[in-house]
Amino acid sequence: MQTTGAILRQSGLPRPYRDSKPLHLTQIDLDDPGPGELLVRIAAAGLCHSDLSVINGDRPRNMPLVLGHEAAGVVKSVGPHVTRFAPGDHVVLVFAPSCGHCLPCAEGRPALCEPAAVAAGKGSLISGGKRIHAGGEVIDHHIGVSAFAGHAVVAEASCVRIAPEIPLDRAALLGCAVLTGVGAVVNTGALRAGQSCAIVGLGGVGLAALLGAVAAGAGQIIAVDLSDEKLKIAQELGATHTVNPADPDALDRLRRITGGGVDLAVELAGAVPALEFAYEAARRGGTVVTAGLPRPEARLPVSPVTLTTGEKILRGSYMGSCVPVRDIPRYAGLMMAGKLPIDRLVTHELRLDQINEGFDRLADGSAIRQIIRF
Repeated sequence: MQTTGAILRQSGLPRPYRDSKPLHLTQIDLDDPGPGELLVRIAAAGLCHSDLSVINGDRPRNMPLVLGHEAAGVVKSVGPHVTRFAPGDHVVLVFAPSCGHCLPCAEGRPALCEPAAVAAGKGSLISGGKRIHAGGEVIDHHIGVSAFAGHAVVAEASCVRIAPEIPLDRAALLGCAVLTGVGAVVNTGALRAGQSCAIVGLGGVGLAALLGAVAAGAGQIIAVDLSDEKLKIAQELGATHTVNPADPDALDRLRRITGGGVDLAVELAGAVPALEFAYEAARRGGTVVTAGLPRPEARLPVSPVTLTTGEKILRGSYMGSCVPVRDIPRYAGLMMAGKLPIDRLVTHELRLDQINEGFDRLADGSAIRQIIRF
């Protein structure tokens, strides 16, 4: 079938993107879904820093490709051997499908699925197939989703069914911002009720993590960001204290607030200085979780002595260490019950033809989560 998609052919173009237009709206052809695949009508897709990092060249990918990995939609048709979905199902798309057979999947860690990682690097679906074409040219998929298009062919392993009463424009956030942010706090960080928590970096994922800390019953929640405007938003969403790391006494103030440091520090800015701050903010015996994605060549200077004498734990978190088929319905239920008000993260709603301007806002920090409605 034919649909309209936003194709990226070259990364690193200069800003403003409204002028350089790295994303071109193009008529694309989608193959019929193959075995174990679905055709999904995209209802809504979010703009994420992971997309921006491909646009600006921080995370190299093969080109051309259709970007977009945070989305929700409705199943239009299914390929052979699909047993878990039917046309009309409402689904959230997941950027790390699970094969169910490799060692990480067998250990209950589907976010680390090995065949999925290989497919993401090749720009294919987990089957190895590529289903997008433009003018006879094969176009790559973006981590198995490619949601910046009216329709997408995806593996059924990239989909989680949700109840039809859940608004799809908000359900889209469940696929990345909420899955990653909330998961980093409650899954990777294992935050317990009453513990103290610092959230370092208050973009869409960081503020979702803050909402997760509130829902988990954190006693103190310290929001950390260079933007005073985002610190204000964090207070409105439940932060008990805010700290701007540009202040010379920022760490001392955090330690005074918490009596020596937080039980859990979660870094979501994707910048080495932010992770350094998070590491120093954690108390002796505390845990530091990072779900940020700095440039691949970035390095973290950490004194090994502090790991030993302070018994600190430093952990990475990919996709919030989530099991999507378990966690997305749980987070959706919390959202519908008003206990995870992720709708408050949405600052802009766009059309697909406004996507380049949307990434300008994301790059300059003037937006939290932006949603494209189809």
